[in-house]
Amino acid sequence: MIAVEVRAPAVRAAGTRGPVPRWADWAAQATLWCALPAGIWRILFAAGLPAGFTGSQDPQGTWFMLPYVIVLSVVSEAVAFLSLGLVRWWGETWPRWVPVLGGRPVRPAAAIVPASLGSIALVCLWTPLVLGFDTGDPEMPHGAKLVIMQVCYLPLVAWGPLLAAVTAAYAVRRRRYG
Repeated sequence: MIAVEVRAPAVRAAGTRGPVPRWADWAAQATLWCALPAGIWRILFAAGLPAGFTGSQDPQGTWFMLPYVIVLSVVSEAVAFLSLGLVRWWGETWPRWVPVLGGRPVRPAAAIVPASLGSIALVCLWTPLVLGFDTGDPEMPHGAKLVIMQVCYLPLVAWGPLLAAVTAAYAVRRRRYG
């Protein structure tokens, strides 16, 4: 009997110690796209786009809502961007511009622990929220506006599992290649 070893195609990311599985690179990039639709929807809603909310959910008249959701959306994208560090050189060596740590190797646990906790938090936060939209609430959007909101928030359900998969690939690669 002949044994055949099947390996997923990998790419050698510039500066990484070992090859990054192609799927892990794609999954890390996909995390950026998971957070984007909800951020855009929130900004448009806070800017006054009629999204179908009524009563206490309506942001009209609250001056701080637009700056708040812009900051929230930018922070969400920045956190999603950090997952690229799990497939890029700067997830293995601190960039030179980082005070004190610049140029030093990143200890694997310094990336694996926060990424693992983050993926658990994302799954716990977004899965029940997105899959459990209360369509019976009279203040919630209905019809097409509800569908648009759900379509914008649904990618957030994938963010946690994608981050978990990329974190596992990072842990395996760092164990194997240092």
